[in-house]
Amino acid sequence: MTIAALDQGTTSTRALALQPDGGAAVVKALEHRQIYPRAGWVEHDPEELVANLLACAAAVEGLEALGIDNQGESCLAWHGETGEAISPVIVWQDSRTAETIEALKRDGAEAETLARAGLPLDAYFSASKLAWIVDHVPEAKHLLATGRLRLGTTDAFFLQRLSGRCVTDITTASRTSLMNLETGQWDPELCRLFGVPLEALPEIAPTTGDFGAVRVNGRFVPVVASLVDQQAALYGHGCRAAGDAKITFGTGAFALMVTGSEIRRAPDKGLLPTVAWQLAGERPVYALDGGVYAASAAVNWARALGLFDSFDDLSALQGPPALEGGLAFVPALSGLACPHWDRRARGLWLGLSIDHGRADLMKAILEGVACRAAEVIAAMSTLVPSSAPLSIDGGLSRNRYFTQFLADVLEREVRVAANPELTGSGTAWLAAQACGQAVEAVGKVIIVSPQQPRAALLTRFTEAVKVARGWRDNT
Repeated sequence: MTIAALDQGTTSTRALALQPDGGAAVVKALEHRQIYPRAGWVEHDPEELVANLLACAAAVEGLEALGIDNQGESCLAWHGETGEAISPVIVWQDSRTAETIEALKRDGAEAETLARAGLPLDAYFSASKLAWIVDHVPEAKHLLATGRLRLGTTDAFFLQRLSGRCVTDITTASRTSLMNLETGQWDPELCRLFGVPLEALPEIAPTTGDFGAVRVNGRFVPVVASLVDQQAALYGHGCRAAGDAKITFGTGAFALMVTGSEIRRAPDKGLLPTVAWQLAGERPVYALDGGVYAASAAVNWARALGLFDSFDDLSALQGPPALEGGLAFVPALSGLACPHWDRRARGLWLGLSIDHGRADLMKAILEGVACRAAEVIAAMSTLVPSSAPLSIDGGLSRNRYFTQFLADVLEREVRVAANPELTGSGTAWLAAQACGQAVEAVGKVIIVSPQQPRAALLTRFTEAVKVARGWRDNT
C-alpha cells in the first residue's frame, strides 16, 4: 500500500512516500513565494499552495492514502460554497496585529486566553489574524452576513478545496487561541474576545480519521491524517513518553515535550500547553510547546549581509565560544518567544571589539540560537524532569559547531536525526496507523555528547537578553 505525506511548510511543499523500512523519501518538492506587502507583513498565495499540493501528490506513483501536515498558525478566509480564497494566507511570522494584541493585554484579556486556550496573547497565533480579516476584507463581511464565510488555518482551506470537507484537526485548532484546551472545541468566549465569528470556523476532528478524498491522477485518494508540522515532527522523532522532547531548527526553532494525558500549564515560564496528537477513538496526548522566532532565519539574514559565503564556512568554525570571550548575540530579529513572549525585544550584538571578525560574529549567532533553545528546554525541564537525550533536526542540526555548543550549554546528550524528513515521516506514520499499518522506524541518529560544561554561559546570555528586551523602550 503506497502511503504518502504532503508536508506543506513555510517555504515549500513536499511529497514524501513511505518506504518499506519506515522511512519517508521525498518524491517532489516545490518552493512558493514569500510576499512582504509591508513591514511586518508576511503572506502566501493560497492558490499557489493548492496548486503545489496537487502537483506534489500527483508525483507519487500508485498513491493510496495521504496524510497532510500544515504550517500551524498561518490562516486565511474563503468562500464556504466555492472554496475560493478571499484573502491571502497570513503567515505565522506576520505581526500586523501587534497593536491589537497590546490593546487586549492592556484590557486584561490575557488571563482569559491563558485559562481557556493555554496561550498568551501574541500576534503569532491565528485568532487576531482571523479577526483582522473580518475587519479589513470587505468580501469577508459580505459572506459573513450571508452565512457563507469560512475562516481558519491553512489545513481547513486545503481540505475543503481538495476533499470537500471543511475540517481542522485538534492539534492545529489548539494553536489558534480560539480552542478551549479542556474541551477540545471552539470556545465562544474566546471567539467573542477576538471578534471571530464561531459559525465561520471549521469542525474540529482528531488527528487521524476520515478527512475526505483528493482526486489525484484520476483516482480519489483518502486523506486519513492531518496535523501541525511541529507535532508531526515530534511523532517522527519517536517521542512518545512523558519527558521526551525534540527541537526542530528551521526558520524558527520549535521545541515540543510530551506530557502524556495531562495538560501542564506554566504561564509564568512562558511555556504553552498544546495537543501533541489525538488518534481516532482515543483521548488526546498533550505536550508543552516553546518557540524561538529566529533560528535559520538569523543565519540566512547574516548570509545576506555577507558575513559568510557558504554553509561549509559555518561547519568549519572552531575554537572557544564567542560568548566565553564576552561577545553575545540575541536573535530577537522578530522579538522573543518562549519564555519571554516579548515582541518589542530587538536583536543585538553585545561586546563587540575591533578584534572581532566575521567568524566571531557567526559563532555568536549560532550560540545565540543555541542559548535561546536552551532557555526553552530549561523551562520545560522544571515541569517534566527528563534525563533523556534531546532529539533535534532541521538545517542547523547539520552544523557541527552548533550541535556541540548546544550539547555543552545544555550539559546533556543531543541526538541529531540522520533522517532530515522527520516531519514528513511523522505524518506518513500517522497515516499508516490510520490505515492499520504499524510501520515506524526512527532511523539512525548521531550522538553529540557534552565535551565541556558551559551551562554557566547561559547566565551571561541572560544579561544580553535583558538589554534586548529593554532596548526599544530606551529609543
